Amino acid sequence: MRYSGARVILEGLRGQRGWRPAWREPAPKSDYDIVIIGGGGHGLSTAYYLAREHGAKSVAVLERGWLGSGNIGRNTTIVRANYYLPGNSEFYSHSLKMWEGLERELNYNVMHSQRGLINLFHSDGQRDAFARRGNAMANQGDDAILLDRDGVRKHLPYLDFDNPRFPVYGGLLHPRGGTARHDAVAWGYARAADRRGVDLIQNCEVTGIDVQNGRVTGLQTTRGSIRAKKVGIVVAGRSSQVAAMAGLRLPIESHVLQAFVTEGLKPVINHVVSFGMGHFYISQSDKGGLVFGGDIDFYPSYAQRGNLPMAEHVMEAAMTLMPVIGQARVLRSWGGIMDMTPDGSPIIDKTGIDGLYIDCGWNYGGFKAVPASGFAFAHLIAQDRPHRIAERFRLDRFTTGRGLMDEEGTGAQHNLH
Repeated sequence: MRYSGARVILEGLRGQRGWRPAWREPAPKSDYDIVIIGGGGHGLSTAYYLAREHGAKSVAVLERGWLGSGNIGRNTTIVRANYYLPGNSEFYSHSLKMWEGLERELNYNVMHSQRGLINLFHSDGQRDAFARRGNAMANQGDDAILLDRDGVRKHLPYLDFDNPRFPVYGGLLHPRGGTARHDAVAWGYARAADRRGVDLIQNCEVTGIDVQNGRVTGLQTTRGSIRAKKVGIVVAGRSSQVAAMAGLRLPIESHVLQAFVTEGLKPVINHVVSFGMGHFYISQSDKGGLVFGGDIDFYPSYAQRGNLPMAEHVMEAAMTLMPVIGQARVLRSWGGIMDMTPDGSPIIDKTGIDGLYIDCGWNYGGFKAVPASGFAFAHLIAQDRPHRIAERFRLDRFTTGRGLMDEEGTGAQHNLH
């Protein structure tokens, strides 16, 4: 079934009775060529690209809950390609290009909105840093415009420009940045993968990984044993726990990142805005809610509810940047479990066990990486060698020290990335 404007009109005329389920609900088979653990954005996109790009015919995605129940549905929906460090910069640039053609490719409305992203700066030093970042972005073909104070005021008149502690000096505008609907991204990839024969197995928790003579042979799950020639682990904040089933120890700490949404308001914020001195970021959803977030909770945890002190810290940053937000009522908050690496950059690589692959360590960059992560991970699993856009995301950089990718220059401290 293809979606189209004509189909929407037709179904409206006949009482919406012609729609079919977006994907099948198959029972797990006893044997697959490739099994992907994790039914979030990265896992579903990996399965889709395995089928589309590499012709894989026997692929399953195992999700312990429902598809999209993890971090893909627990984020602030930001899509951007304004990274600076070589390796990360090229990767996210590639991912943004994939975002721009995603709806047509999947025949699914993921509500990708390139409304523009503005990173504010509040000192001369920050201006110099963003000027360098903007030049690096422009040199690789991405868009970047350095705005002075008046330029920012034209776009964001509601900010507190004269805050005595954090005055707004200017900002770096990334016009192609924006947002997408997180749930729709998961549903679009799930539907597209299913149409290419991928089995999407929900409510199927992996309880063990079978390894014989240094090679993965299958999985133990709550719905029975499954044999597999290759297994990909794509479970975000649970990466360390799942990898431990195969006897692996990953350089990952799991931290909770909270986000918040207000009541629906009339359109006021037309961009994604990032506060340079407070690690605060905000945009407005299509339903009118202001969606915003800040820092992680600063201690390892698997508790998705988050904590109140960090909620207070985020609200303080919001009020510092734009006091008008104090009149809005917060409707709800949520937390996602972040898989943080020591250098703040991801891992897409083979493990020391033949046939076992890992995709993790996305820190704050997981949602915007969904298309390119799945594309690169599928290539790695199918070809047994890294794709050029992800060749620096090696696991062994944490044992050799070569090729560490410290985007923020904060050193080997998981919680600061």
